[in-house]
Amino acid sequence: MKKLHTQERSKEVEIMDDFDLKGKHLKKTLRDLEHINAWLGGNQITIQGLAKLLKNQPQDKEISIADIGCGNGAMLREIAVWARKHKYKLKLIGVDANTHGIEIAEKLAIDFPEIQFLALNMFSEAFKQKKFDIILCTLTLHHFKNPEINSILKVFTQQAHVGIIVNDLQRSKVAYRLFQVFCAVFINNEIARKDGLISILRGFKKEELIAFSKQLPAQKHSINWKWAFRYQWIIQN
Repeated sequence: MKKLHTQERSKEVEIMDDFDLKGKHLKKTLRDLEHINAWLGGNQITIQGLAKLLKNQPQDKEISIADIGCGNGAMLREIAVWARKHKYKLKLIGVDANTHGIEIAEKLAIDFPEIQFLALNMFSEAFKQKKFDIILCTLTLHHFKNPEINSILKVFTQQAHVGIIVNDLQRSKVAYRLFQVFCAVFINNEIARKDGLISILRGFKKEELIAFSKQLPAQKHSINWKWAFRYQWIIQN
């Protein structure tokens, strides 16, 4: 059995980091990742955080929410259903650097006029000029190195009027082994299995998220562990 090292974040590259990934492999992997999140309740962590940020916002006011690294738009579709139920007026924007993924997301969101998509790299000047009320970052930060994460978060705090919700993985041996078992039973997709395991090793310890938060001293932070091996980090401006 492979010996695990979780003291530091892995630098191994995921297949999904290739923005040119397209076709049936991309479509199937995005769908499988959507199912994994649904089965493990991952998206609810973001929605719970969103409910907290919206608590003091007037329901008749349109709130713009950007989902960075939106993939096939599953998170936004789930939020749209939730918002309709709770009478929130939301403008939802999915942002992703993979144009092929954006095309898939647009087709899946045909019944959701409140959702739109932008094919943008978050390091581009065009993205940095965008302004939103709330930014969502679900399973996106772990794709980047620590210095890049510091830069990303500083841009987010300048863009988001109300706040930011980070939903990302805890790096641990237990999470890694349990995901191996989960994949053996439920996931018949080599990309999703391989990338999922790399993602865990690229995830975070709580003290690392606290260190990132200290680079943003003007904001209010709440960092909490959630099942299944996730951290919910709410940044309020």
